[in-house]
Amino acid sequence: MLDTLHYGLGLLSGGLVGFTLGLVGGGGSILAVPLMVYLVGVQNPHVAIGTSALAVAVNAAAGLANHARQGTVKWRCGFIYAGAGVIGAFFGSTAGKAFDGQRLLFLFAIVMIVVGVLVLRRRRHEGHEGAQCHRENAAKVLGAGLGTGSFSGFFGIGGGFLIVPGLIASTGMPMINAVGTSLIAVTAFGLTTAANYALSGLVDWILAGVFVAGGIIGSFVGTHSAKRLSSSGQLTTIFAALIFVVAAYMLWNSASAAF
Repeated sequence: MLDTLHYGLGLLSGGLVGFTLGLVGGGGSILAVPLMVYLVGVQNPHVAIGTSALAVAVNAAAGLANHARQGTVKWRCGFIYAGAGVIGAFFGSTAGKAFDGQRLLFLFAIVMIVVGVLVLRRRRHEGHEGAQCHRENAAKVLGAGLGTGSFSGFFGIGGGFLIVPGLIASTGMPMINAVGTSLIAVTAFGLTTAANYALSGLVDWILAGVFVAGGIIGSFVGTHSAKRLSSSGQLTTIFAALIFVVAAYMLWNSASAAF
């Protein structure tokens, strides 16, 4: 059982996740599971994944509302991408529940390293302001959505740092629009994964609520910082470095238990 201190750490962790979700479109979700396991102290990796998926989905919805008010969301692209991704998220989360928890954390850390590389490669992308989803690029958008949805479901993450590059590659939209639009898919993938885990009793509802409360505050601050900082590659570089550090820590801690 978790005590007041651990729930306080859950509130702090939620704030960090919400801030990075609003700022860079889902980066916080890649940190949610390790924060649940190594900072908050959730013992069961599957409970950490199910709980974080729910919390990230709600926080992403809050970030989406903030981005929508600022006009940075391309709704048609987001719904097409998310529609395909929900199918992948369902099957991915079903496979994730059946996978050994420690090995899942080990593979998660490897995915974090790949995501960090993607972040660095995309940090100065300019994009095309008028980019839209249409018949010519629909197959690319659907394919990217299905693929990132499967990853999101399997690892219990919102998948924003996979979704943002996927949206940019398939549509050519600017980073700030990809960030806002990605939150449609982050919300949909997270809810799909959380529902699948909840059916197996693998969601801590109280911790999820605390995490969400911190995330709403963090998301508001992050979203209002996004436009001012979106053209700077320095912040993204720092965040990618954080991903690498957390991934290395996870590899070190989970390797012996997994193998």
